[in-house]
Amino acid sequence: MRGKFFAALTLAATLLLTGCGGGDQPAQKADDKSAAKEVTLKIGATPVPHAELLAEIKSDLKEKGITLEIVEFNDYVQPNIALNDKELDANFFQHEPYLNDFIKEHKDVKLKNAGGIHIEPMGIYSKKIKDLKELADGAAVSIPNDPTNGGRALLLLQKAELLKLKDGVNEMATVQDIVENPKNLVIQEVEAAQLPRTLEDVDISIINTNFAMNADLNPMKDALFIEDKTSPYVNIIAVRDGDENRDDIKTLVNTLQSDKIKKFIEEKYKGAIVPAF
Repeated sequence: MRGKFFAALTLAATLLLTGCGGGDQPAQKADDKSAAKEVTLKIGATPVPHAELLAEIKSDLKEKGITLEIVEFNDYVQPNIALNDKELDANFFQHEPYLNDFIKEHKDVKLKNAGGIHIEPMGIYSKKIKDLKELADGAAVSIPNDPTNGGRALLLLQKAELLKLKDGVNEMATVQDIVENPKNLVIQEVEAAQLPRTLEDVDISIINTNFAMNADLNPMKDALFIEDKTSPYVNIIAVRDGDENRDDIKTLVNTLQSDKIKKFIEEKYKGAIVPAF
């Protein structure tokens, strides 16, 4: 009886192990894709070209387990405030000189460059003249009112030989740094997003490419003068300090810095925007 009892126990144990996937049968491997943790990245961006570039990589990120949510902004202040307040995971609209100046002015903001994507050459536009040689004495000129883009606009006016700045000034130049103004240009400082609207009232306006394109201006056809491809103003992905090491942020930057996006930029924008990677 004892022998039959132990035999029955052994048989029951064998059946139990077999039913639970034990024995020599390999355990069923979980599907890697379904097992991967899905994450959502909320990115703040200005519409053109930043939101367009992000939209182009949505499906690529989805395949990597990242859902991309794009929040559009039409100014240069709120995207950084929202990012610092953790309402966004990253933003994509600015160059590093602007970010550095923003941080200086907002001591509580802790943001960092996570990677450069493209350059948007700044241009001089007009609805009143076809050539800068036609610019009259006392002409009205609108430029961005934020320090870095304003200084950048003044440097562009200097490069176009319309004025001269103090020796050694950089993108932080101001109208007080103008030492020669042979055409007596009247400089008006305006919020960058509103510059295209000033074209009806001023003789020329110095406009960032994203806002120019958003107003249906083609930088390569409509600009009377434009920065060349050596411009140092690379548009970046900005994140909170420390988040640049997050895997999902690295994936976002790497996907934007791909051959696919380089080709997309070159074919869609035809030189108006230049890849920086």
